[in-house]
Amino acid sequence: MRQQERLGFILERLAVQSSVDVGALSEELGVSQASVRRDLQLLEEQQLLTRTHGGAVASGVLYELPMRYRGGQHHAEKRAIAKQVVTMLGPEVSSVGLNGGSTTTEVARALASRDRLRVVTNALNIAADLAVRSNIELVVCGGSVRSESYELVGPLSELTLANINLDVAVIGVDGVSATAGLTTHHEVEAQTNRTLLGAAERVIVVADSSKLGRRGFARISDLSVVHDLVTDAGASDADVKALRAAGVDVHIAR
Repeated sequence: MRQQERLGFILERLAVQSSVDVGALSEELGVSQASVRRDLQLLEEQQLLTRTHGGAVASGVLYELPMRYRGGQHHAEKRAIAKQVVTMLGPEVSSVGLNGGSTTTEVARALASRDRLRVVTNALNIAADLAVRSNIELVVCGGSVRSESYELVGPLSELTLANINLDVAVIGVDGVSATAGLTTHHEVEAQTNRTLLGAAERVIVVADSSKLGRRGFARISDLSVVHDLVTDAGASDADVKALRAAGVDVHIAR
């Protein structure tokens, strides 16, 4: 496992149980305790945790996993989801909106070779990936940067999105459930995502199976605006059944 993947794993474990043990992490990750201690030291230097004797504890309240540590989590599943999404976009689709997130980043990469496509995004990392693609007409929203997600959010971003029309919006979320709808960690990000949804004729939600049945702090929308949801084979039958009963067309990427 690469260091970035280990760091993401450690932060996810802290988010769930508030503390971690060096010995247990060493066994789970298959690396030496010295490597784990170096990982914890690096995260402490970034003020993402506080080291203790034999382990570490979360720094303050449970936090959103920073974007730079998300790419290695469920990477194969996210790439499969991205490939599935591309197959769902017929030649008639000329404009696609993407919000920020590790799964939408994979979608952007899968779309990069497509000709005559206009992509609108509020994600700085996606914009950087696509800016060098001469075959993509790229539109980037303004706004204030959220360092956790690399997204531009707020009134300036919403002003751009409220004045365009998109064929498809591909939306990444932090949680999706039949009861809570689409959710994320941050209320301003939720509002910007809601504006992006409103600009699109068709909405595709991309969420790996770890997001299903979960609910974040801020509500983006209920499920009535969602046409399709693409997830991976790890999705439970119960979650898939509940989403389909709510009227969402669920696709399993394998």
